[in-house]
Amino acid sequence: MTSLAVMELNNNNSSSGCGAVENRSEDGEKHLRELTKTFTGIDKPLKNARKCETLTDLIGELRKTFDSDHVNIEYVNHLMLSYQSNPAEWRKFAKFDRYRYTRNLVDAGNGKYNLMILCWNEGHASAIHDHADSHCFMKMLKGQLMETRYAWPKDATVTEDNKADIGNGQTGGEDVEYNGDELEELSRSTLETNGVCYINDTLGLHRVENPSHTDVAVSLHLYCPPFDVCSIFNKQNGKRTKCKVTFWSKFGKRESSVSIAS
Repeated sequence: MTSLAVMELNNNNSSSGCGAVENRSEDGEKHLRELTKTFTGIDKPLKNARKCETLTDLIGELRKTFDSDHVNIEYVNHLMLSYQSNPAEWRKFAKFDRYRYTRNLVDAGNGKYNLMILCWNEGHASAIHDHADSHCFMKMLKGQLMETRYAWPKDATVTEDNKADIGNGQTGGEDVEYNGDELEELSRSTLETNGVCYINDTLGLHRVENPSHTDVAVSLHLYCPPFDVCSIFNKQNGKRTKCKVTFWSKFGKRESSVSIAS
């Protein structure tokens, strides 16, 4: 099995990051986006399917799976469910920030997906956001996170504001009057260690929060296709604002210049 070190080298030698689209098959991306209209996630691993014993196994099997232009998204869900958290394997990627949660790239998937570790200090939370018409799998590696889901606002017009910050919930232009309805809350759930949840834009928007005041949380996320821009939403009036998303670190190394994270 290829080691994580070799995989990281391959990542650095190939197109990587949210904007790496050169090698992505248009048909494959179209197929993935079409699946967001019908796929709702699975709760248990598939019977008689391969299980990933290590993080290295998971990365290797994901790469094989995404070699196809018609990815079996249910199998991707299975792989995320089958891996059991081992801090010794992911600790090198877990980079925390005192003021906001962080997105730390683990594998760029040759431009077809992004696998990353998000680190949440006590009380850290995201803004309410969408997933740019992509699939989002979230697995708990340590601690717990609370997910709150919302319905889309009636007015989904997108505005742009360079102050929009998904890391602290600021939607930008907070002093500008916007007449809209409060977002409708659909559900709340708590994700425990090794649990997996799934969301796409058809299922709604969500906000993720570490509810603990004493313990940190670490989660493993897979986004396919990858994206570098999404939308964040004001809970009180539904205002939608475009927001760039970046990485706090890549392959265990701190990025020299980091802007907003989501």
